[in-house]
Amino acid sequence: MDRYMTISEVSRQFQVSARMLRHYEKLGLLESERREDYAYRTYGPEAVRRVRQIVILRKLQIPLKKIREMMDGAREDAVRILEERLRDVDGSAEAVEAMRGALVRLLELLRAEEGEPLDALDGPEAEGLVRLLPMEKHRLKEENPMSVTKEMIEKDSCVRILVLPPCTVAAYQYIGEEPESHLQAMDDFIRNSGLYVRKPDARYFGFNHPDPEEGSKVYGYEVWVTIPEDMEVPEPLVKKQFPGGLYAAYAISFPDFFEWQFLFQWAERNELYEPAMSPPEEKNMGGALEEHLNWVYATHMNLTGRGVDGKLDLLLPIRRREK
Repeated sequence: MDRYMTISEVSRQFQVSARMLRHYEKLGLLESERREDYAYRTYGPEAVRRVRQIVILRKLQIPLKKIREMMDGAREDAVRILEERLRDVDGSAEAVEAMRGALVRLLELLRAEEGEPLDALDGPEAEGLVRLLPMEKHRLKEENPMSVTKEMIEKDSCVRILVLPPCTVAAYQYIGEEPESHLQAMDDFIRNSGLYVRKPDARYFGFNHPDPEEGSKVYGYEVWVTIPEDMEVPEPLVKKQFPGGLYAAYAISFPDFFEWQFLFQWAERNELYEPAMSPPEEKNMGGALEEHLNWVYATHMNLTGRGVDGKLDLLLPIRRREK
């Protein structure tokens, strides 16, 4: 008899988060089932088979859009996509080898030179080595298409500077495994209170709290929704005052959270601003926020997936650099 598995069992077997499994389902890559003899939705043999396929292809750094194309298309489509990926890998290997050779030679020049430490970088041989280094984009890390050269410069123009004003928020925190999947209390509050009618400009934020610790699957996720100052909130929600602040904002599509790396590096090398993270002991993602765009409206309208376009703003706290 074919065995049906819960989302937790599938998550453990394939080392992929429940949040990501739900995203795969939303994209139409797999389907869960509601069985009469079970209280929760389950994954049948065909869905489990698809999860296995997705995990393998993602580890080969095949984008989800391409995986959908491979699953829905003919054998020729799958062959073409894998051939494209192989060419990418070959190009990346060549880029890494060229960079390694340049680094080894530059180290030799620096160790042999006297005088200022970087004088060797002014010589004709160093210039020749630099000309050999590729400038095009290469995907060298899992789920991270970011280049530290051309692509980062192009993406810089998409970073906005925001001032979040002080406001009153209703807050809800859940601590456990996959805490982002246990936030129904906040959605219920938004609908039952008629928040969107009372405050159509309400905004929805989330952040890790406490942060994940290495080796542990248990961590926290806290969500805030802005509310009128005189509005009461029911338990288990609590009312808080958010002081606001200055943030660098960068829009992503779910689940491209690897872009946090780009945004932090943007602030590290920006001439006007620098990161202004909260102390590590606060365990709140350094004070960074994830704003779930259109979430309040979508929850109010009871839209499928509680979202409109799957977009989030990554908000990194920043401050002006001292001159």
